[in-house]
Amino acid sequence: MTLLPWLQQNWDHLCDYRLQNRVPQALLITGQKGLGKHQLAEQFATSLLCAKPQDSGLGCGHCDSCLLLKAQTHPDFIQIKPEEPGKTITIGQIRNLITRLTLKPHNDAYRVVIVNPADLMNNAAANAFLKCLEEPTERTVILLITDKPARLPATIVSRCQKLAVARPDKATVAVWLKQQAAQDDPALLLGLAQGAPLLALHYAKEGTLGLRNDCFKAWMAIAKQRSHPVIIAEDWYKLPEDPLIVWITSWIIDLIKCRYQIKVDGLYNPDLKDSLQELSHQLDLKGLYKLYDLLLMRRRLLDTQINKHSLFEEILIKWSELNRSKQTCQTQRPDKVY
Repeated sequence: MTLLPWLQQNWDHLCDYRLQNRVPQALLITGQKGLGKHQLAEQFATSLLCAKPQDSGLGCGHCDSCLLLKAQTHPDFIQIKPEEPGKTITIGQIRNLITRLTLKPHNDAYRVVIVNPADLMNNAAANAFLKCLEEPTERTVILLITDKPARLPATIVSRCQKLAVARPDKATVAVWLKQQAAQDDPALLLGLAQGAPLLALHYAKEGTLGLRNDCFKAWMAIAKQRSHPVIIAEDWYKLPEDPLIVWITSWIIDLIKCRYQIKVDGLYNPDLKDSLQELSHQLDLKGLYKLYDLLLMRRRLLDTQINKHSLFEEILIKWSELNRSKQTCQTQRPDKVY
């Protein structure tokens, strides 16, 4: 498995742990979705379990351990994740993990546990998981992965060393996307994915740019009072809610940026600048900030059992109301808002 180019600095840090024989008992890997955190963790696990790692620190790919990892049958490699999409990691899963960890590793190298996403452990599971951290077992390395570290209990976070994966620079990702044969404009893809390369590549492969454009047209139709928010919410309920609510958030952010006359290259959606700039000067700035706050609160609920249809209805109705009150902000100046 090739190392993603923007992860080199993080990889060097992990290799230093191994070379100095200072591998942490628990490591918390954080960073936004789509940066390759799980791939980085798997490569580190392979490096720790491999009999003959390469000079780069990556696994050789040919020893018994590497072959077992490829076959997903290595006895010293354990992955903990929700049993079903949208579900939590349960206390039963953690109890099974604790039982397995009471046994010695099968081989002479390390035993590696990956918990992803760690923030989806429910309260009972998180409390039980503390036992793994408070009473570490022989040659066991636990790698926790999350893009929402604030959701983890402080008792868990405090017992882990940290590795933060940063968003890469646009030039590096643009080159990489072209190497992956992505046909769409890299800048647009990255704007859609909020700078996350793997998410941008997924969007390119799925033709997501066209879907986003259709959703923006519907969004603008509501703004111009040509479509009813409830009808659009019914259509959007059938779409993947995670990217859609991110796109809506990016449109609101760009409207605010346009109001402050931010340069086009500072927008998430530079190709939509004409529509955004025209609309931005007609909307109440305080209202935009309130809608932005609402979106942030609702995004936190996407992993819960919230009614997605009601979620989009609420957001689109607020958007429609904001546009119906355009006349109240015609004389408002941006520099008067704090």
